[in-house]
Amino acid sequence: MRAPLLALLALIIAPAPALPQTEPFRVLNQTEQSAHSLFAVRTGRPDWGANMLTRGPLAPGAGFNLRPAENAGCRFDFRMVLSDGREIINRGHDVCAEKVVAMQTPLPRPPGAAAPTPAPGAPPQARGRASTGTGFVVARDRVLTNHHVIDGCNAITVRTADGRSLPATMPARVDVQRDLALLAVPNDPGPILPFRANPVRRGESVVTYGFPLAGLLAAGPTLTTGEVSALAGLANNEQHFQISAPVQQGNSGGPLLDRQGHVMGVIVSKLNAQRIAQRTGDIPQNVNFAVKGTEALGFLRRAGVEPTLRESPPTELSAAEVGERAHQSTVFIRCEK
Repeated sequence: MRAPLLALLALIIAPAPALPQTEPFRVLNQTEQSAHSLFAVRTGRPDWGANMLTRGPLAPGAGFNLRPAENAGCRFDFRMVLSDGREIINRGHDVCAEKVVAMQTPLPRPPGAAAPTPAPGAPPQARGRASTGTGFVVARDRVLTNHHVIDGCNAITVRTADGRSLPATMPARVDVQRDLALLAVPNDPGPILPFRANPVRRGESVVTYGFPLAGLLAAGPTLTTGEVSALAGLANNEQHFQISAPVQQGNSGGPLLDRQGHVMGVIVSKLNAQRIAQRTGDIPQNVNFAVKGTEALGFLRRAGVEPTLRESPPTELSAAEVGERAHQSTVFIRCEK
């Protein structure tokens, strides 16, 4: 009599069976910003795989449906990247027991509090290093940027001016010596930005447009103004212009524009003020560099792209008007490593 009773009790207190492994679940963006990247991998996988938001960003409050493959198990790690560069990670979620995965902005850590320590035996942390930069459209489905912006990337995502997140294929062409790279970005990342056809003079006004210090400054593009300071770069590098327009990390790969909205060059670097100050005792001001437009044109033609050229007349547009012309053609680039 005792054995049947134990069997009956086991049936009564047994946990409900898990949901079928192939039953769909839903990831919710419960933040105040759009997400341009979403990754979901089985817990313990050492990388994040591919971005699943191939049809555009996930708006605040919106959800994304997923159906796991057979034998994928129940435990998944999730990673969402917001439009301002912040990352939200949810590890070890049991999608068989809880079919809604809420991705929420984490609460700030109290001052002085240590980062949480992984539990003993926990799987290794998935790689999630990322860097950002700028690019601009130079031909149909082609974006120009710096080689160092996309060097070593496992995945490249381009965010367009209208908020779409488009996957870029690995570089169609690179020139390490000139620090240039041409990306293939299907699905129309924006209108083509024309290059300037006439020569550049020392002292001409310039405009930069790009995405410096993503996650710290504004999520949208930043515009700065200045002049062409010299017709050669550091150590008399004839492939570069020296410019006085302020640039920061993240501006790399963005367009250097004249006051008619035509591309004069590609932003590439800034002088290391701290190192120069240690050597000379003086802090340099606004010493930055751009790859000359003529160098970029030669690179594109070698890649089989015929750029659009425009003569720049003497009349100038305002900096705001130049920014408006560049806006639809300039993209934010995120490199997953």
